[in-house]
Amino acid sequence: MPMPHRTQAQVIRRRLIGKEGTARLRELQRILGELPDYKNGPYADLRKWVNEEISRTRVRKKAVHRDTIAVRRQGAAQICLVGAPNAGKSSLLQALSNVQIKTGDYAFTTTRPVAALTRLRGVLVQLVEIPGLIEGAAEDRGGGRALLGVLRGADAIVLCHDAARPEELDTIRDELANAGIDKPMLVVATKIDETPAPPASLGVSILDEESLDALRAEIWELTGLIRVFLRRPGHDDAEPQPLRPSATVADVARTIHHEVEDACTGARIWGPSARFDAQRVGREHVVADGDTIEVLMR
Repeated sequence: MPMPHRTQAQVIRRRLIGKEGTARLRELQRILGELPDYKNGPYADLRKWVNEEISRTRVRKKAVHRDTIAVRRQGAAQICLVGAPNAGKSSLLQALSNVQIKTGDYAFTTTRPVAALTRLRGVLVQLVEIPGLIEGAAEDRGGGRALLGVLRGADAIVLCHDAARPEELDTIRDELANAGIDKPMLVVATKIDETPAPPASLGVSILDEESLDALRAEIWELTGLIRVFLRRPGHDDAEPQPLRPSATVADVARTIHHEVEDACTGARIWGPSARFDAQRVGREHVVADGDTIEVLMR
């Protein structure tokens, strides 16, 4: 006569404490072999739970078991593409950056974060594709804890979903909330050449360059950056420099070199923050998006 199923469930959980990977898988398989093979009732439910744990453990065993996966930051901002498996993230990353990555019309094609640089308004921005998140990611199902760890260091999130499956957004939002991740976010519906975009989503198709241009513009806004153009004396060209809003002339000088900042007395400015072309301003003058700046030094 088997012990009461509630007692058996407590015994099973105790047997699994501290076991991960292969050790946990072997213990679960032993437990399954010991359970009565009932087709209905509480013990049938218990067998189902053990089988589900075996499946979860196999997935986790193949995943990276670290709290974070290091993605080296590059560019002026880091934007993560996040969504359920097979949401079109890989194709989107490839279309935006021309990086060559494996894509497929099936879930879990991407197994590790993939980073690529793209140029938006003349500024390099890093896009990072996060492998498909599943329910329970915040509890590390499917190695989700490591993947969510990448998002903590990102500047913003592009939340991707297949236009035909908007309901998947709820799962992803729940996992982000459970992990305490709150970032600026843009919701994008992919594959709109097959299904129209639902309300409140920016529709994108990799076959439609106009929609990709609209996405590029929205991602730039998501970075929260402004651009100023550094002008060198005696040169007509100017290089774009990304900055955070409320940056001053001194901040601009610092992007060149800390010694330039120390020697900076002000700047000549052409653009939105100037009252007239080549206006001379001080170090604490707040620059604006689109300004062209010539740093003055003593």
